[in-house]
Amino acid sequence: MTPDLQPAFRALADPTRRDILRLLGDRDMTIAEVSDQFDMTRAAVKKHLVMLSDGGLITVRAEGRERINSLNAQALRPVMDWLGWFDRFWDTRLDALKSVIEQETPDD
Repeated sequence: MTPDLQPAFRALADPTRRDILRLLGDRDMTIAEVSDQFDMTRAAVKKHLVMLSDGGLITVRAEGRERINSLNAQALRPVMDWLGWFDRFWDTRLDALKSVIEQETPDD
């Protein structure tokens, strides 16, 4: 059965959330650490983190009073697999274009 990718795509639709994913790709961060990287309120960052968590793209664990956010890179695999179909589509189209161009290019 194909996984429901809608929550992941919804999370990836926003550029701020994509930036947060890049940050979490470097290291785990608290909400405050993520907030320090953006010109927005902590509450706004928390909403983005909730969307990423709902999409399965990050995990959140409690350490004392803090909540640590981590990239869940494995959750990106189904998204990449889905996008991979389009890679094959474009590879075929670009190969065909290359052939046409090569046929129309006069030899020197």
